[in-house]
Amino acid sequence: MRKLVQRLASAVLSLVLVGCAVGPDYRRPAVEIPPSWSIEEKDARDLADTAWWEQLNDPVLNDLVAAALRGNKDVKIAAARIEEFSGRLSVSRGAMLPQVGAGASAGREGLSRMGLPPIPSTSPTVGNLYQSSAAASWEIDLFGMLRRATEAARSDLLATEEGKRATILSLVGSVVGEYVNLRDLDQQLEITRRTVQSREDSYRIFRLRFHGGLISELELNQAKSEYEQALATVPALERAIAQREHSMNALLGRNPGPIPRGAAIDQLGQPAVPAGLPSDLLERRPDIRRAEQELIAANARIGVARAQYFPSISLTGAFGGTSTDLSALFGGPARTWSYFVPVSVPIFTGGIIAGQVKVAEAQKEQLLLRYQKAIQDAFRDMEDALSDQLRTREQLDAQGRRVETLRNYARVARLRFDNGYTSYIEVLDAERSLFDAELAYLQTRGALYQALVNLYKAMGGGWVVNAEKTSTGVGESAGGG
Repeated sequence: MRKLVQRLASAVLSLVLVGCAVGPDYRRPAVEIPPSWSIEEKDARDLADTAWWEQLNDPVLNDLVAAALRGNKDVKIAAARIEEFSGRLSVSRGAMLPQVGAGASAGREGLSRMGLPPIPSTSPTVGNLYQSSAAASWEIDLFGMLRRATEAARSDLLATEEGKRATILSLVGSVVGEYVNLRDLDQQLEITRRTVQSREDSYRIFRLRFHGGLISELELNQAKSEYEQALATVPALERAIAQREHSMNALLGRNPGPIPRGAAIDQLGQPAVPAGLPSDLLERRPDIRRAEQELIAANARIGVARAQYFPSISLTGAFGGTSTDLSALFGGPARTWSYFVPVSVPIFTGGIIAGQVKVAEAQKEQLLLRYQKAIQDAFRDMEDALSDQLRTREQLDAQGRRVETLRNYARVARLRFDNGYTSYIEVLDAERSLFDAELAYLQTRGALYQALVNLYKAMGGGWVVNAEKTSTGVGESAGGG
């Protein structure tokens, strides 16, 4: 019997080794990739694998990025999903291996002499019964259904890992963007308060002049109007600052509270423009890699569905003992054993299997289109980011020149008014234009930083993997803090 079992196992193993997995093998789809970007940056450097936010030279920002990577709830959810899909992969792998179990029981029973068939009076009706058993089963993956299921589970796990990296990429960009926006608003508030103080001083002087009969009520009301207009800007900026702080605390995984500040907006460094070819995005962007892993999983599930057309073969066996005497339980006469090779073949399923194959093929087609769309979106994001940062730099330079011109205009207008060569309307016009230009300049400078953030988000890169280590507490802080 032992030789028979060995021969059967050898034959089954040979079938498994020569067997093939049904369904299509995955091949990366051909995609149309532009040879270069439409906007060229001569000073671009290949920095996509570095902790680019450290180039802003603000240790407080570095600490905030590191804190967000450790405390953000979306990152923690993504990490928990990885654990879930890791468990699913273990389940799929386990189904490919023999399943072995054992059991034992001991009991005492009493039988009725009035039952069917009746027990002779000379036979005992009360006795002990001991049993032990070991059973094993193994589904022979002759047509690769379990292998395809494991392939799909593995790709699901990889897709989930890329999903976490995509979350980290977005998180770091959001933290840096919100921080820069916050420092930008801080400086806008500083300029506004300085303007309010200046206009309050002017309004106080104009009241004295009005009471002295030197100016008209019209000029007094003009000075008051400009003062009130600047004053009304303060609470709007304070509200925006509070909202940015609340937003940053949510990114950090904290309750609302103050956010520490480091360098002023005009003291922050500017990260260099990263370089790379369009084809680099296929390997750098986690959202593209996630989309491809989802496509691989869908492709494997076609094989799982098609394998249901073929016979299902299992190998099961049991060995044990049954005895009324515990000491004889493992003796030869008490032994029990069995082995079977059950085979099931679908004959008529009412179109169920065909429907499942159709579903799997349609899901693959959807994910193929999603993968292609992810690549197109990546190209668009990169082109938008390159154009945005370039044009924003040009806009910022022009606005900087305008601010300097208006400062000179306001200074000359004030001198002309003080010497009686012009009315106060000219001074008001110059100061109003300068105030608006300074705020616009700060807003554009903040937009430039956001464009650079978007550029690094669009490019992706190895920095995401380093940041992921910070989120799991592995290695040193990727934020330098």
